[in-house]
Formats: sequence, C-alpha cells, structure tokens
Amino acid sequence: MENLFNLFIRNVFTENMIFAYFLGMCSYLAVSKTVKTSMGLGVAVIFVITVTVPVNWLLENYLLKEGALKWLGSSFADVDLSFLSFLLFIAVIAAIVQLIEMVVEKFAPALYNALGIFLPLIAVNCAVLGAALFMQEREYGSIAEATVYGFGAGFGWALAIVVLAAIREKLKYSDVPKPLRGLGLAFILTGLLAIAFMGFSGIKI
Repeated sequence: MENLFNLFIRNVFTENMIFAYFLGMCSYLAVSKTVKTSMGLGVAVIFVITVTVPVNWLLENYLLKEGALKWLGSSFADVDLSFLSFLLFIAVIAAIVQLIEMVVEKFAPALYNALGIFLPLIAVNCAVLGAALFMQEREYGSIAEATVYGFGAGFGWALAIVVLAAIREKLKYSDVPKPLRGLGLAFILTGLLAIAFMGFSGIKI
C-alpha cells in the first residue's frame, strides 16, 4: 500500500506529465483560460488515462510482449507482437475518448461546447499516449500499480491545468505588461509552477 501511495504522489508532483515531461502542452495552454473548462478537461483526462493505462497493461502482458501468449500453449511462447503496441494503444485511447465525448455531449452540453475541439483531441493528447508508453517502459509488475500510476499521471495533469487556469483568471485584471499577456505569461507561470512542483522531489514518504 505504501509503495502504491508513493507511486501516486511521485506521478502527481515530481514526475508530473506537464512539468517534468512537457506532454499535453497544446490543450494545457489553450484550455487553461478558465477554471471551469480546465476542470472539465482535467476530469476527462483523469478518466481516460486511468482506464486506458490498465487496459493497455493487460494487452502488453497477455498479448503483445515476447512470451505473453504462452497462456495459449507452449507453441506460442516465442511469439512477439510488440510491434503492434502503438496501434493497439492508440485504438484503446480513441475508443475511450469517443465514449467520454458522447457522455459529455449528452449530460453536459455547455461543457461540451466550451471544450470544443479539445475534447476529441484527447485521443491525440501526448500525455495520454505518453502514459501508456511510460507504463510499457517502466514494466509495472501488477495491474494495481499500472492503475495507480495512470490515476496519478492523470491527476497530476489535471492539477497542473487547474492551477494554471486559477492563476490566469486572477491575473486577468492585473496590470500585466502588454508583451507578456497571453501565452508569454502562461509559459512563465508554467516554468515557475514546474520549479515549485520539483520542490517535492526531496520529500520521502
């Protein structure tokens, strides 16, 4: 349990998808103008990553990697389907995003209109595919670890976009020099937030 908790905290703060790897920056910068839309997109990304990472972990360990098909019999023990990883990972992500899009459009049409093109674009969000590839590279030993990692990565991404949106809303009425308004200020804030999040790297739980 302690290991899972550490895994979650590490992926929220010190290995944050935005501040440590700069993944998912397009939607992070474009949708972080208001807290409301940021929270909507953040929740959607949390759900997509939390579901897709364990599903992709199952595909990786029981279908794709070398020896994964040995449960079919000894004649399949040497089969290696890892060259299909990208294709299957993206197919799983696209299916989950399509499901999210239909649910949000039906039950929260205002949020659906506010998110615009960025909701279906979660399917090509670097953070979502990056989470699946990190899961593959780090070789998590159980589906519980993969799920906690996915939830932590999604929560960290959502936390980053909501914090930036809250600061941008506060600064909207401030006397910011004209050359720094818009994306310039967003990049400066992102750098400062990354430094703040890296401050958690020295903490041992």
